Amino acid sequence: MSMLPQDPYLLLSVVNTKLRDEFDSLEELCQVQQVDMDEMSQRLAAIGYRYIPEQNRFGSC
Repeated sequence: MSMLPQDPYLLLSVVNTKLRDEFDSLEELCQVQQVDMDEMSQRLAAIGYRYIPEQNRFGSC
C-alpha cells in the first residue's frame, strides 16, 4: 500500500493528517498515493473506523 504505514493505527493517524492538511477527499488522497480506496477503508473498518465525507476524516463507528 504505497508509502503508507502497514499498521492500521499508524495508517489511521497518517491518513487523517493527510486528509486534514493536504487533500480535499479520500478519493484524491488515494489517487495521489496510488492506493486502493476500498482496501484502505476495509483495513480501517477492521479497527472500528469509517470515512466521514462531511468531515473528510476517518472516525470511530
